[in-house]
Amino acid sequence: MKLNGSEILLECLLEQGADIVFGYPGGAVLNIYDALYKYSDKIRHIITAHEQAACHAADGFARTTGKTGVVLATSGPGATNLVTGIATANMDSIPLVAITGNVGTAALGQDSFQEVDICGITMPITKHNFIVKDVNDLADTIREAFYIANEGRKGAVLIDIPKDVTAAVTDFEPKKPSEIINHNPDDINEQIERAAELIKSAERPFVYAGGGVVSCGAEGALGEFVSRIDAPISLSLMGQAAFYNKEPRYVGMLGMHGTKTASLALKECDLMIVLGSRFSDRVALNTKTFAKHTKVIHIEIDPAEIGKNVAPDCYVNGDLKYVIQKLNELLPQVRHPEWIAQIAEWKKKYALTMSPISREDEVLPNEVIEKLNELTDAKAIITTEVGQHQMWAAQFYDFTEPRQFASSGGLGTMGYGLGASIGAKIGNPDKTVVNIAGDGSFFMNCNELSTLAKHGIATIELVFTNNVLGMVRQWQRLFYDKRFSQTTIDRGTDFMKLAEAFGIEGVRIVNKEDIEPGLKKALELSKQGRPVLVECVIDKDVNVLPMVPAGGDVLKPIMELEID
Repeated sequence: MKLNGSEILLECLLEQGADIVFGYPGGAVLNIYDALYKYSDKIRHIITAHEQAACHAADGFARTTGKTGVVLATSGPGATNLVTGIATANMDSIPLVAITGNVGTAALGQDSFQEVDICGITMPITKHNFIVKDVNDLADTIREAFYIANEGRKGAVLIDIPKDVTAAVTDFEPKKPSEIINHNPDDINEQIERAAELIKSAERPFVYAGGGVVSCGAEGALGEFVSRIDAPISLSLMGQAAFYNKEPRYVGMLGMHGTKTASLALKECDLMIVLGSRFSDRVALNTKTFAKHTKVIHIEIDPAEIGKNVAPDCYVNGDLKYVIQKLNELLPQVRHPEWIAQIAEWKKKYALTMSPISREDEVLPNEVIEKLNELTDAKAIITTEVGQHQMWAAQFYDFTEPRQFASSGGLGTMGYGLGASIGAKIGNPDKTVVNIAGDGSFFMNCNELSTLAKHGIATIELVFTNNVLGMVRQWQRLFYDKRFSQTTIDRGTDFMKLAEAFGIEGVRIVNKEDIEPGLKKALELSKQGRPVLVECVIDKDVNVLPMVPAGGDVLKPIMELEID
């Protein structure tokens, strides 16, 4: 059949199962938006207040559904406004397809109005990108983009389409999506057998799992593996929700803001098994000293990550789910009662907690998150911005199910969470979605409250307000002799009036007694289909602990900070 480029694009999206598009219209994509008008019964388009939020929404949709997120923007500033969102998704291995318009092919390279070389700009931050200059290449390019985004280590792919290509007409033939096949090396079973032998000989094994477990849907296999080898387990920030946080073997995060128990488990283990994680600087910190006392097995789909930061004693390069399942077949059931008993003792002794800073009835972040955890039965989808609140969310919410957590890990993008919560709620309309923010991050994307109101997206925006950039202030306290340069923000904003102005509900929590009724009210409003802004006023000097300084020894976390 004969279709124009815009119609071909939408038909290919439907082929790939992509019936949700986040975006913002503009001149170079007018033909695509005209086609979207005709396809409005098949494809739902969510317009945000800013293109960056559309990209974060596509990212949040992908993280919480396991599907590929799709974002659409016009040329020039529309395309460049996607850059941070694309980098965020790609760095965290999230399948995302970004579609940008561009000037007509004849005008390319002439510095035309709203023209940028978006492929050149995004080359370092995408898994791959394309510019389609011939409509006859469009369908296969779109199909290839979806395949690349999902094959192997997942990531972001960009397709740039000049305006004349979106209008050109050609023959279109529908095709079924290609099956995603992660090709394992020929010797993978030999690699797995070597790893199995090391695991069998371990007396104090320690498992560290990352976002790769969530990405490939290996949570069930991971649970069986941890039980089979009777080992404590730590999760990275990206790995949150890959393992039930209340399970006795879970010891919390490892690294800069990991638990004391996790650092002791690493210190005393005789084998560290790393699954789908890349030893980032926020985890390993000082790679010259990290895990030098113990043997390390690294299991990872991306060969470039093996040995890049930490040299393993044994590695398996391949599809993580396949590898864990094979290990479960090869390994006998074992028990390490003394090791597990030691872990339980550490967990009790070094349990995470907080103390009031200035007054007994002040709101403490852990109490807010723990009450939210209780009221949602630990089943809400949690998105976050970046900063102290991000760490508190990971520390104190008990994730029970896969894909409950969406946060910018690698890039650390302030302004990510509210957009991500939009995508999460669109993808999971029957689930409670809460974005946990600090007021610093909130002001970077608060215009998206209008998106919640426009589309009736019933998320809860939970903002910890302390009028400072808390995480940066914490570093200034520790390493800059308390010179709090430009980290006191004090904007004087009335959050309840702001909520009213945007057309959403507002709830304010100031004292301990406000926590439960405030959260209950917000959750009830959300159930009624009404978006809510919750302001939680906290002290500016509440810190995230434990903490290991950048480049420090992960085995030596700071447990207390003196406040004066």
